[in-house]
Amino acid sequence: MKILEANAGALANFEVLNFLKSKGASKDPTRVLADVAPSEYKVYDYLVETAACDQTKENVNEFLEKCKKYDLAKAEVLNIINIRASTAVEIYLIVEDCEKRLGDDVDELVKTVAEVLPPAPTEPASEEVNNEADEKTADQNINEQLVGEGPEKAPDKEPIETS
Repeated sequence: MKILEANAGALANFEVLNFLKSKGASKDPTRVLADVAPSEYKVYDYLVETAACDQTKENVNEFLEKCKKYDLAKAEVLNIINIRASTAVEIYLIVEDCEKRLGDDVDELVKTVAEVLPPAPTEPASEEVNNEADEKTADQNINEQLVGEGPEKAPDKEPIETS
């Protein structure tokens, strides 16, 4: 990839992700062979878990065309693309004076985002809840083993203070 013009403008997250992929960030599981800095790997790891991983130039160009009627600033459009603002609350947080500028068109903009930009990959929330419950149960079991069979059978010793 060759830089034609330095500092030509802000990049969308999917463009940064594509650049890192072209440098070999996705091809080197050992993270030793590719010419990618450790900080770039961290950025890559973050972006792979966001909506940027499924966005394409075609999606973004279609969204840009449909957004022209809202007269949004470039930074606002870029934030909507990067975050994939899928609720009215997110749009209100991104667009300055949203109520005055967009009015009732906020819901229409949310629908446009949902239709054009692909959703972010998600992990099942139920696994996280189950893991947290398992961790709490394991912690309780360890505590019971350390103290005895339970709070009613705890020895009459005072606890040791740790600091």
